[in-house]
Amino acid sequence: MARYQYQHFGYTPSPEVSGKPAPGRYPVVIVGAGPTGLSMAIDLALRGVASVVLDDNDVVSVGSRAICWAKRTLEIFDRLGVGERMVEKGVTWKIGRLYHGDREVYSFDLLPEDGHKMPAFINLQQYYVEQYLVERARDFPDLIDLRFKNKVIGVEKIAAGAVARIETPDGTYRLEADYLLACDGAKSLVRSELGLDFAGKLFEERFLIADIELKADFPSERRFWFEPTFHAGQSALLHKQPDDIYRIDLQLGWDADPEAERRPENVIPRIEKVIGRSDFEIDWVSVYTFQCRRLERFVHDRVIFVGDSAHIVSPFGARGGNGGIQDVDNLGWKLAAVLNAQAPEALLASYDDERIHGADENIANSSRATNFMTPKSAMEKMLRDEVLDLAADMVFARKLVNSGRLSVPCSLAGLPLQTPSAEAVLEPGSACLDAPLRHGETDVWLLGQLNGGFTLLSFGDRPRIEVNDIKHVHVSRPGGGELQDVSGHAFRRYGEGFTYLIRPDQHVAAAFRAPDAAAIGAAHRRALGRP
Repeated sequence: MARYQYQHFGYTPSPEVSGKPAPGRYPVVIVGAGPTGLSMAIDLALRGVASVVLDDNDVVSVGSRAICWAKRTLEIFDRLGVGERMVEKGVTWKIGRLYHGDREVYSFDLLPEDGHKMPAFINLQQYYVEQYLVERARDFPDLIDLRFKNKVIGVEKIAAGAVARIETPDGTYRLEADYLLACDGAKSLVRSELGLDFAGKLFEERFLIADIELKADFPSERRFWFEPTFHAGQSALLHKQPDDIYRIDLQLGWDADPEAERRPENVIPRIEKVIGRSDFEIDWVSVYTFQCRRLERFVHDRVIFVGDSAHIVSPFGARGGNGGIQDVDNLGWKLAAVLNAQAPEALLASYDDERIHGADENIANSSRATNFMTPKSAMEKMLRDEVLDLAADMVFARKLVNSGRLSVPCSLAGLPLQTPSAEAVLEPGSACLDAPLRHGETDVWLLGQLNGGFTLLSFGDRPRIEVNDIKHVHVSRPGGGELQDVSGHAFRRYGEGFTYLIRPDQHVAAAFRAPDAAAIGAAHRRALGRP
């Protein structure tokens, strides 16, 4: 059987402790080399911004941890250069099945329409994601300084910057930065150092996560049970991962002793009841408590919180890891624009606006899922069971069932950077939709034509418009220009005759029926946070 082989990245003395020349100040210091911190460094490097990444370890995360990566997150990873590799290794799925007891209530398809490069979801263990991101980060030796076994032990804000104190095998040193990004997870030291705490709700419910190694032919789909016979009165979840690893989540109840529940003599009998077999090995076990909480603000002068250091949700719905990567997508281009003097520092306030909006959406969905999965009274349980019974035959009732509404792109419609448009097919604030295109004799994807900066994207017979050196991508019907919509998906998703101003994070900033340079220029300035 092929389990993941953990490899140490090793420690290299930094200039500050080795006596070599060192910059007096760095543009960006990133605390934490998990998926969020590494993605942040790569995003900035693609925009020409240098960063130092600090981590107290020199190995990827132990255990599968985050495993479900959604389509929009995979599109972001594709822009960063690791998306295709993740899909190739991961287990692709789009079908979910929901059970009450032993009876299947209904199933659902998360991506019923074709014409997308990335699948609805893949399951891929976090340790693979971190490995791929470390290897990708090493493609930027002049822009990304990876420092493993560099433990941050203190942080303080200073005028127009921040200072981190770091402990290494060769002693301690100080690092000064224009911006410090806290990507150091739910137990963030940076958050503690600044005296900040989460607001929100801690639910009185515990779940067991168990990764097991098993030779089996379970299909690549999400299976969720309410009150299964193998785990009476509780709920359960099963996911397939690469390398013959299966994820099983089991509700334990608030009275469960976390330490006792982790012991093999307690875990093994539970798993045997789920799969009806004993020929498996435990790969990783954890017990977690449901939490739905966030910081009041993510931007604190020159210290900015990203991912789990800013917000945490229960794992059902795959909104934790995906939310962190979408934080990166939102912050990277804004911070680069500020550092490159293309936008005022006030633009960073929009990271607060937009990603607090996203976090609140995730928290609301996660809280509702928790309440549905763990009814607190006999009346709540009776209502839930009636909904599950109705959902077997009544489509409308399925909208009331909540076993973790799965991660979808967060719309930014109505927030200040977007220019409203009442008639657009794709509303400003929406994440762009992919579609297959033909470029000459080559098949390409629409999202791949967006260059990481602002882009004008037009559909149909509209004249080319030149504005502020913004790249213009024109999509035509078959037989038209360089980029042709041979499947019809692009015109259906965006509308013929529309021109869109696309932000660097592939969200729509503005949409026009009859664009002119002045209107586009005004929308561009607004999207950059300029008056």
